[in-house]
Amino acid sequence: MASLPEDHDSQWEVVYTTDKLYKAELFRGMLEEEGIESIIINKQDSSYISFGEVELYVPREEILNAKQIMERAGTGE
Repeated sequence: MASLPEDHDSQWEVVYTTDKLYKAELFRGMLEEEGIESIIINKQDSSYISFGEVELYVPREEILNAKQIMERAGTGE
């Protein structure tokens, strides 16, 4: 998966965390349809996917919009 650009680390915030990659991919697609750029960081162990998490990041200035979109979709998380 992607990684945050080193010079932009502080400009991105986690909007969603899960242990299911497909959930992060679904929400990433939803955000992109709304014009919000996002990046998935997969922190799961490559040998044991039940260990670790997948994080969905958005630009800091889009965090509130992203959360509202995800709440409307009923993330419940």
